[in-house]
Amino acid sequence: MKRDLLTLITAASIGMVSCKKNHDETPTDFTYPAMAEVSDPSVLFTTAVGVKVYNGGFGSAVAADPNSPDVFYMMTDRGSNVAGQLANSIIIGKPDFDPQIGKFRLKDGKLVLEQTIELKNAAGNKLNGLPNPEGMGASGETAYDLNGQLIAPSADGIDSEGLVRAADGSFWISDEYGPHIVHVDATGKTIERINPFGTGTGGRKIPAVFANRRANRGMEGLAITPDGKTLVGMMQSPMYNPSKSAVANSLVLRILTFDIATGTTKQYAYLMDNITLTGVSDIVAVNSTTFLTIERDGLYGGAATNPAAFKKVFKIDISGATDISDANNGATGKLYGGKTVEELNNATGLSGAGITPVSKTLVLDLLKDLPSIYPHDKAEGLALLPGNILVISNDDDFGVVDNGASGFAQKILPFTNSVDRNRLYFVKIKL
Repeated sequence: MKRDLLTLITAASIGMVSCKKNHDETPTDFTYPAMAEVSDPSVLFTTAVGVKVYNGGFGSAVAADPNSPDVFYMMTDRGSNVAGQLANSIIIGKPDFDPQIGKFRLKDGKLVLEQTIELKNAAGNKLNGLPNPEGMGASGETAYDLNGQLIAPSADGIDSEGLVRAADGSFWISDEYGPHIVHVDATGKTIERINPFGTGTGGRKIPAVFANRRANRGMEGLAITPDGKTLVGMMQSPMYNPSKSAVANSLVLRILTFDIATGTTKQYAYLMDNITLTGVSDIVAVNSTTFLTIERDGLYGGAATNPAAFKKVFKIDISGATDISDANNGATGKLYGGKTVEELNNATGLSGAGITPVSKTLVLDLLKDLPSIYPHDKAEGLALLPGNILVISNDDDFGVVDNGASGFAQKILPFTNSVDRNRLYFVKIKL
């Protein structure tokens, strides 16, 4: 791949953005630090063995406020959880946790939580992070609480991962369950919920093929075009389409465009770099056809043993890509020589079927191009500020990880030997 020229500012500040001053705390010219960490996250609960579970978790996505250069909206996923001992089981740390959007203000190099927007259903009741029932986006997981008690699935469960802020102050969210695309107002109340099953609100659907998403690798990223008319959803990994075994070596991910006014959709093929990656964590719009994505492994940057090797931002363009939509909306999507798009596996397979994937060019390597070590395992959210300042958020997993025995352990970053915290990294790039 030909690499774009990249401009990195390695001093204490990154870029200066001129914005209309709309409150006393926001200067007309705002300078961003290289990194800002969330200040004093609260403790959700402490386990019986003293592990603190924080109400961090806000780094699954980030969206900028176009009217306030120092304000960022960051979102949690479904909540603190670890793998259970039984197959396909999980332990939910706080079953009544409500996935939420945090409004953070950048002050003195720190991110200060000013408002929490809890996600709610159309009736105004809180959503939760529990797995969905069968036929409504089930992940195949069986959930238990910390006492080993079974937790029933919930139609109000959402594993929120992608976030965009619309011009009217409402938000669009994508998730890893259904997958669902959810439109909420500025208070977090659901306006519309869209999925492949028709079990949402408003009656609209996304194509049936997306029901084949790999569990917990659903619609990880979501963007909105600058004109506010089109949502662009990014699947994290190759879908199990038609089956897990059939796509074991596939690099093919799907991008979905959704016209907000009409519900019209298009689909495009995206080639992941290699099969060892966790996949694509987010997507953000540059213009109506050009986007930035982030691909990553699941390892920690700067670790002494088994360190991270791949956390990269790419520029992609859909303008020359083939629309792989299925006019018949079949369960496996459009077939090519009897194969699903995922079964075509790679560039050679796509080319042989007459499919042109989205173009893709490296823009930023987080492990090489930052002024300091990127110590996290998860780079999960992207936002783009005026002046081509890219914002990257990390998911801190509420400060906990699996202890290997169906319990919680503190999430300690190997490079810093400290508990993981939500951060925003600011990098000026050249597009």
